Amino acid sequence: MAIALVLGATGLVGRELTKLLLHHQQFSEVHVFVRRRTGLHSPMLYEHVVAFDRPEQWRDEVKGDVLFSAMGTTLKAAGSKEAQYKVDYTYQYQFAQAAAQNSVSRYVLVSAANAALNSLFFYSRMKAELERDVLRLPFEHTSILQPGLLAGDRQEKRTGEGLALKLSGLLQHIPGLGMLKSIPGESVAKAMIQTATRQKEAKRIYNMQELFLLAQHYRNQ
Repeated sequence: MAIALVLGATGLVGRELTKLLLHHQQFSEVHVFVRRRTGLHSPMLYEHVVAFDRPEQWRDEVKGDVLFSAMGTTLKAAGSKEAQYKVDYTYQYQFAQAAAQNSVSRYVLVSAANAALNSLFFYSRMKAELERDVLRLPFEHTSILQPGLLAGDRQEKRTGEGLALKLSGLLQHIPGLGMLKSIPGESVAKAMIQTATRQKEAKRIYNMQELFLLAQHYRNQ
């Protein structure tokens, strides 16, 4: 039985992931690191309400078998590029560092389909920088998932993202534009667990098509 650590448990993917882990036969404990309570209840669930800007207060608690990292925000919600970078890069990288130092063996990161260091877009460069840097950490197994637009019920409403989802539904049927297809947050969560329990390679990056396949083969065992 493994101990799971979850970063981003109040977000779309992280919340679905946490719910799945709490009913998964291969996990005995689920530790979530959050700024506010998740509202979920289970004898397997351990909630660590932390100040992410104070790693000295939480780094010693990042101990277990696998760290699932699904934290993220939008530029609008963060208020500035600097604030978004802190959430999407700094906090996640600091947690990955702490996990590696505490001998956590597996690391699973939700990145983005358009991550690229040479991108013209700030968001894509930020995601690529995080991918590059966590791949340098000494985990036994590192999994990076690159989903496209995420679909599902969010606790926070994102108007622009809602419009993008509608557009995605139309464009995915045009030949050559299938890569614009959206993916449910629950499917990404299932793919995360699949990689954590089945990946044998030391390092691997999964594209959108592979995430759908992983979710289809998900088993609670």
